[in-house]
Amino acid sequence: MLALGAVMVSALVVDLSVGPLSWSRLWHGLWQGDPLAWQVVGTLRLPRVLLAAGVGGLLAWAGAVMQSLFRNPLADPGLIGVSASAGLGAVLLIALTAASVSMQMLAAFVMAGGVLWGLYRLGTRHGVTDLAWLLLAGIAINAMASSGIGLSLYLSSDEALRRVTWWLLGSFSAASWLMVGLVFTGLFVCVAATPWLTRALDAWWLGESSAWQVGVAVQRIKLLSLALVALAAALAVATSGMIGFVGLVGPHVARLLLGPGHRWLLPGAVLAGMSLTLLADAAAHALLAPGELPVGLMLSALGGPFFFALLMRLRRV
Repeated sequence: MLALGAVMVSALVVDLSVGPLSWSRLWHGLWQGDPLAWQVVGTLRLPRVLLAAGVGGLLAWAGAVMQSLFRNPLADPGLIGVSASAGLGAVLLIALTAASVSMQMLAAFVMAGGVLWGLYRLGTRHGVTDLAWLLLAGIAINAMASSGIGLSLYLSSDEALRRVTWWLLGSFSAASWLMVGLVFTGLFVCVAATPWLTRALDAWWLGESSAWQVGVAVQRIKLLSLALVALAAALAVATSGMIGFVGLVGPHVARLLLGPGHRWLLPGAVLAGMSLTLLADAAAHALLAPGELPVGLMLSALGGPFFFALLMRLRRV
């Protein structure tokens, strides 16, 4: 945990230092009290860096919970269609209207919440939620949301198309202190709920019936876990677009370093997700300076090979 914390702090400093204003001039200006340096940090870089850290932590925490809840090491927060639904809500507003960023965030959050509520209502019978049904329904939701996003792209004007494409690829360039506050509020809620989930998720790997036999409130844990995962995914998509692979890679990095016990796995996944997203954001700025690449491209470039290696490892097992 100390090593992960040190890596996260180092990644934050590196990401904060990357940009058109060189790191030496930036830190020297901060030390000397230069107003320009303080303005660059306070209004541009610090909100972006903190948003990247918060989104990475949210997605990695949600990914760790999903992998345990479905007992599937390949699960991620988008498995049940919440991320795609949030993306569809924001894309529709971007493509068809001139709504503000705040309205785009609200549309993404409302769409994700509505889809989760509908899935929960349809997938629950006699007080029991069928996770297998949710998984299959999530596949259908992802397909329909992808179709809706494609139709929105087709109907978009040239200007809206550029904005939608940039948003779909994931970016922290529109970061604001409002977004940072929302994301870290959601992250605080998820981390605060961790003590209530650790014992239950440890037992969950033995199966639902085994977890119930050792005293786990199975239905309550399902509802709490799904609600928190939906909150994390909706906040991440609403504030930064479609950021992939953090929810898959972050938990596995933490599991390799800390083991499978959720007491350490969940907070470790948060630190690992923060580090990965911060490093990807720094690389996105450094490789195309003075411009930037979409962060989603960088994370896909890192996460794709990792995902393939994980598949090959599972095949050998």
